[in-house]
Amino acid sequence: MSASLATRRAVTTVLAAGALLGAAALPAAAHDDDGRDRRGSHSSVVISDVQHDSRGRDRDRDRDNRALNREWVEVENTGRKSVNLRGFTLTDRQGNRYRFADFRLDGRSSVKVHTGQGRDTRHDVYQDRRHQIWDERDTATLRDNRGNVLDTETWGRHGSR
Repeated sequence: MSASLATRRAVTTVLAAGALLGAAALPAAAHDDDGRDRRGSHSSVVISDVQHDSRGRDRDRDRDNRALNREWVEVENTGRKSVNLRGFTLTDRQGNRYRFADFRLDGRSSVKVHTGQGRDTRHDVYQDRRHQIWDERDTATLRDNRGNVLDTETWGRHGSR
């Protein structure tokens, strides 16, 4: 075998071994023990603000649509790329759930999810409910279309607000 052919084979072997080691090391560096990708573990879609009714409305006012629409949860896309929220859910501690229909949230923008009735726009969507959802002490949980928890916000006596 000539020296040139032996050199080429040695270089090819070293390059192939380097590629195999690099491929084997990548998943170990990118994933933790639970298998989740840590480079992208924090979603760009989060709960950014909550306006709940802490004034203790009576039952008659509870049905007033304007009052219901003054309570909302704001969902924000902190990333640059738009995200389709179809199938994402927003729930409270009692199990009330709002499921997003086909709704595209632009990058670096937000949408308020109001409790009452109204006409959906790019910045406001409505649950079409007739009763208050968010209590003085509650938790809002945002899940993606696979049911993974993306963010939670708790307020009241045991919460942060």
